[in-house]
Amino acid sequence: MNNDKLAHSDKLYDELSHLIEQSKSQVTTQLNSGIIMLYWLIGGRINADILQNQRADYGREIVVTLSRQLVKNYGRSFEEKNLRRMMQFSDQFVDKGIVVTLSRQLSWSHILVLLPLKTMEAKLYYAGVVNKDKIGVRSLRKSILNKEFERRTIANLQNVSNHPAIHNNFKDPYFLDFLDLKDTYLEKDLEAAILRELESFILELGKGFAFVERQKRMIIDGQDFHLDLLFFHRTLRRLVAVELKLGKFEAKYKGQMELYLKWLDKYEKKEGELPPIGLILCAESSREQIELLEMHKDGIMVAEYWTELPSKIELEKKIHNILMEARERISNKNLLE
Repeated sequence: MNNDKLAHSDKLYDELSHLIEQSKSQVTTQLNSGIIMLYWLIGGRINADILQNQRADYGREIVVTLSRQLVKNYGRSFEEKNLRRMMQFSDQFVDKGIVVTLSRQLSWSHILVLLPLKTMEAKLYYAGVVNKDKIGVRSLRKSILNKEFERRTIANLQNVSNHPAIHNNFKDPYFLDFLDLKDTYLEKDLEAAILRELESFILELGKGFAFVERQKRMIIDGQDFHLDLLFFHRTLRRLVAVELKLGKFEAKYKGQMELYLKWLDKYEKKEGELPPIGLILCAESSREQIELLEMHKDGIMVAEYWTELPSKIELEKKIHNILMEARERISNKNLLE
């Protein structure tokens, strides 16, 4: 076979391979969607039968009996524990439209991870993360364990003006335990540790962040200013200025960040980009001050960072308390207006 025929054959092979892979992907998606809808229907039918009979003992008995019959004819997917998961799935997700959407975006294994979550808001948030970021079950479990939904909710509660670049793109607090910092460290140590673990830091920030520069020099009125870290967010199409602070948040940090953002907007923003936004990371945030300063209106997010994580139980308690306090402050503020 001469070179021209070989090249033609290779090109045709590539095209046919693409068609085959595309078809296999579509078949897999359709099969997965069909299975999830089947499980939802099965769970709903069993729930309806049990509800109609209104006897707890009947419910236990019928699930065991059905499981034995179904396993015998259709395999282990219909073991008792799986039937109960199907019942739980149908009980929690009553809207068929939502289930249809989930069936196209998630696997049954993803859905099983979502079932123990306490609120539908949390379930749908993580379902959206799976769909948007195409993450597997292990990554989903890690996001849930790290309280990503709760931390984004806390950050969003600051954003009472609904600044579009802040909503759902930041967290509070950030977990920087991977930096392995000792009890005492300086801001430059924190910055150096972040740069050493830049990939992990960007993963904690979230999807879309790209590192641009450290200690960004700005000359204003003949005076040197230096921004700790500068990123670009590909989805938001904005520069993101990050300032690192060791202690508690102070009101003066707002003016400093506003100055940096105006300079970046004037001298660094490229054609087609939107105005820069800022993230101030503090060892401890003054949440009432932050809300009074309404920093979100100027595109500034303030968040705590934790270099050491408590135990799982303690972490859940702390995050829950921060979330409840934030909601209470917002509620009280609305009552006063």
